[in-house]
Amino acid sequence: MNRHSATIWRLIDSGPLPGPDNMAIDEALLRSFDPLTSLPVLRLYGWSPPALSLGRFQKGAEVLDLERCQADHVPIVRRITGGGVIYHADELTYSIICGPGQIPPASSVKDSFRVLTGFLMAFYRLLGLGAAYAADAMPGGTVLGERTAFCFAGKETFDILIGGAKIGGNAQRRVKGAIFQHGSIPLVNRAGTGLSYMKERLPGHALGATSLADCGVSGHDRLPQLLAESFKTYFFVNFSPDELSQPERQMAAELLVHKYSTNQWNLEGVG
Repeated sequence: MNRHSATIWRLIDSGPLPGPDNMAIDEALLRSFDPLTSLPVLRLYGWSPPALSLGRFQKGAEVLDLERCQADHVPIVRRITGGGVIYHADELTYSIICGPGQIPPASSVKDSFRVLTGFLMAFYRLLGLGAAYAADAMPGGTVLGERTAFCFAGKETFDILIGGAKIGGNAQRRVKGAIFQHGSIPLVNRAGTGLSYMKERLPGHALGATSLADCGVSGHDRLPQLLAESFKTYFFVNFSPDELSQPERQMAAELLVHKYSTNQWNLEGVG
């Protein structure tokens, strides 16, 4: 990456939206992205109402207490990325859509998590928090990367920890020369609430999670701007504030109706 000429990125701040809309927009942005001609994208958004998201390869009936979800009117959506269940509430979420040549080089797909989460580390440190990767912070002999149905029950190599607890989760997908990554920044710790909707509810599964409020960070209205500034500085880019293009809006609307509003996709992963 040429440090003398900053790359232009689209910055799309969608604000809080329902879960199905958020997932439809993320997929529409990925599908519309051409690594040869498109500007890379940083999208920021929230969730209203709160929702549960399943990882791409999970089955809703196997991991969630669907009766409880239905009784509490909690929406369930499916991500296009892997990983475990996340309860999204009081959260700042980001998504990145770019080509491999539009970010600093990584030695492997796994290492690209380190590259693409570097701005989060800068963001947390800007807030005065001692953030560290699990690989660096966990005691020797700790097993990392175990598959868990609930996102916060396990830790990956490049999960970010503050005070030994995991803050948010990040997941990635690559398709046709494009990289898609999204992740959560919990403003308030709702891991216990999320765990209550799981079929397997071991209390310890929520104890390893933290949030910005737990860390003493308030003033949440300023956080999207601080996150964007951290991204801009870390990656040496400039932003062009933007909205979805008309084709992106149309694709998102079609995905919302035919995919993200259906139990066939959200619960079964078919579609």
